[in-house]
Amino acid sequence: MSVAFEEEVRQEAATAVAKRMVTAARTAPKAKGKDTMVAAIVDAETRKTIASHMRTMVETSGAGKFFQRDADNLELSDGLVLLGTRIDPMGLHPCGLCGFADCDEKRQHPDHPCSFNTGDLGIAVGSAVSVAMDARVDNRVMFSIGMAVRELNLLGNDVRIVYGIPLSIGSKDPFFDRKPGK
Repeated sequence: MSVAFEEEVRQEAATAVAKRMVTAARTAPKAKGKDTMVAAIVDAETRKTIASHMRTMVETSGAGKFFQRDADNLELSDGLVLLGTRIDPMGLHPCGLCGFADCDEKRQHPDHPCSFNTGDLGIAVGSAVSVAMDARVDNRVMFSIGMAVRELNLLGNDVRIVYGIPLSIGSKDPFFDRKPGK
């Protein structure tokens, strides 16, 4: 006879939900069917590295103090999904949604996002967090985690916009009723 307590399977449950989240993000609609998204699931050791770097960013690069709060939240998490995008214009004419006349002019500014890349990423993030919600796993979309991931180059040089989605399975949602950064 065997009994598996929830605490013993929590990590396995968080990983299973994270896998479903990246699947939902991958299958979310993309402009012109062009996929510029990168998705990853982060292990516990790498979550600690990211949280540590977020604290360093507060001390050395003037990142907002809320990065500290978000790092604390990340360390309490049971999982982490990363979703990012490469900047690659769609080549639509006419367009100009990015603020430039067309994609040719936008290409002269490679770090300026294409509206469709960021829109696709937003749709993918929404799809991913809806999976977590359906599984009753607490989560929060954090750009602060994405900034640290980008500085650590965890998703590659060409991934310029990143969001982190920490996951928590517990009695109290650590991402709710958070105090502002001090």
